[in-house]
Amino acid sequence: MGLRKPFVFISIAILLAGLFSAAGRQLTDGGTDAFNLGVDFQGGTVLTVKYREKPSADAVRNALNNVGITEAVIQDSTDKTDEQLIKIPIIEGQQAATPQPAPEANANANNEAGTTTGGTQVEVGRASVKRALDTFGAEAATELSLEQDAAASYKIVGTDSVGPVAGEQLRDAAVIATLLGMVGILLFIAFRYDWTYAAGAVIAVFHDVLVTLAFFTIFQWEVSLTVLAAMLTLVGFSVNDSIVIFDRIRENMNLNRTDSVYKLTNQSINQTMSRTIVTNGLTFLAVLALVLFGGEVLRTFSLALLVGSIVGTYSTIAIASPIALWWQSKIGRAEMKDVTAEKTSGEKLASASRRSVTRRPVTR
Repeated sequence: MGLRKPFVFISIAILLAGLFSAAGRQLTDGGTDAFNLGVDFQGGTVLTVKYREKPSADAVRNALNNVGITEAVIQDSTDKTDEQLIKIPIIEGQQAATPQPAPEANANANNEAGTTTGGTQVEVGRASVKRALDTFGAEAATELSLEQDAAASYKIVGTDSVGPVAGEQLRDAAVIATLLGMVGILLFIAFRYDWTYAAGAVIAVFHDVLVTLAFFTIFQWEVSLTVLAAMLTLVGFSVNDSIVIFDRIRENMNLNRTDSVYKLTNQSINQTMSRTIVTNGLTFLAVLALVLFGGEVLRTFSLALLVGSIVGTYSTIAIASPIALWWQSKIGRAEMKDVTAEKTSGEKLASASRRSVTRRPVTR
């Protein structure tokens, strides 16, 4: 608690760096967007490819890079070992045409979910992926399946399109889900503890999400739906530790009613420090393994969890409780005042009250 001001300064510095990065990128002519949005948000083409001998995801990604397609997402099918799902962003100069049926048999799956399929977008995306995959062999003829065409090495069996409108809907739904989750947390902590503690916990959660987003805009990591899933995970991760500390503060207040809440809070944080280090340290090691060995598909998800786990542990110790104490001091609760301030004010009063006293004889 004695280092709360430097901790808050560090957080403000990171948040300002993220703000300047996002604003600078967005406002610069010819610059990039504030966030590197993935296919799920800015739109693109999703293709299902069936192989005779499936190449590795890295080999397919390199082939796509050679034809100018970057930031592709390649996922192996879990139930069909010979298929891959390839997501590519909108190619520069590619426009979505009037919604029309996709050229493949199963291209209506996303249309039923409310996405927009553009003929031009699908055709250009399919042609670009075909050029990349032709390095592994020829594609099966349109009227033949892969099994029927012995000379073919692969076949694009499904082509879907995700339009920018669908991406905007997904983004808005994710933001609403996050805000509703925070409102629920606020109400629960206010009911179970005190609304000032609820404010501290929710501000710490906002802090964790914004700091993680600051890293994403500074380093231009791709933001996809899996990143938003990681953000929702971080919300629960951060609040969990804050609740443990708040519960220990309440226990200590019942056991010792003479000490200030400032001192009891500091004591509670120290008492739960070992628990925080053990549980969050194990989480950090698991997430670090995902970052190092999870591959490209899980890279942004694992990076969000890595940054969020560190920031969540830090905010639990250095942000949530100090914010709660500061909030209570502002609304006039005397028991939440800083111990150091009480000592200083007490010394001033004592020195000011010292004056010489002349004894006078008492006449009886």
